Amino acid sequence: MGITFGGPIADFAYAHVSGVLEPAILNHSVRVWLLADHLGRQQGVDGTEREALAVACLFHDAGTAATYDGPQRFEVEGADAARAFLANNDWPEPLIQKVWEAVALHTSPGIAERMGALPRLVRQAVLADFGRTDLVEYGDDESLLSGIARFPRLDIEKVLGDAVVAQAVRSPHKAPPSSWPGGLLAAHRANPGHVGVNPAF
Repeated sequence: MGITFGGPIADFAYAHVSGVLEPAILNHSVRVWLLADHLGRQQGVDGTEREALAVACLFHDAGTAATYDGPQRFEVEGADAARAFLANNDWPEPLIQKVWEAVALHTSPGIAERMGALPRLVRQAVLADFGRTDLVEYGDDESLLSGIARFPRLDIEKVLGDAVVAQAVRSPHKAPPSSWPGGLLAAHRANPGHVGVNPAF
């Protein structure tokens, strides 16, 4: 694969999510890691914190997978999945909590950015992968650009939006009105025949 995730548990996390995520969502999660790691290294994120960042990136959309389609919002289900994964691998609770927050808050603008390095970096990297070009200075980092190019988008905006809406249609309580899933569900209900990317994405 040629991508390093900062440590053996993060490599194990990649192997795990590879078995449950849609290919487009898996590729997005890896691109988010590459972007978050790029930003994090500029801010001194290293060691165990860097590996925790990788796990958070890899699990940030895990709640869209059928394996983790529980009763909570997909962000919370993904955070709970990351918590269980790390607990099973004997990580310390304070670090697990940081990963949980990074996953659970990645769709929460103005909150994730103030909750510490991991939530901020995951949020920024997600936004960057969805077009916020002002958040990342690529400079002459050819390894970053080539790494991102190795994981094609595969219509991620449509795939991810449709996955969140499909869960919300089955269980509307997973998409409260003030949330990002709630906005996607409302747009779907307003125009259920729409075939492209959800207008609220």
